[in-house]
Amino acid sequence: MGAVGNAYDNAMAESFFASLETELIDRSVWRTHDEARSAVFDYIEIFYNRARLHSALGYLSPDQFERRYRLSTKTAA
Repeated sequence: MGAVGNAYDNAMAESFFASLETELIDRSVWRTHDEARSAVFDYIEIFYNRARLHSALGYLSPDQFERRYRLSTKTAA
């Protein structure tokens, strides 16, 4: 994800995978790999990025945070 030896990169990945495991994988059973793959895709693209609030982002979703950031950089330029 970033520079070699940057401990924060691993922490971010660990946090994401812990959320994925507790919020989706531990609560679900799939009959096929395609069902599991689709569920993980939906979790990431629909829930995690668009709806799930993140405390590190001021209780915004990543999508909302990026939109605000883009708007603020356009007006500052």
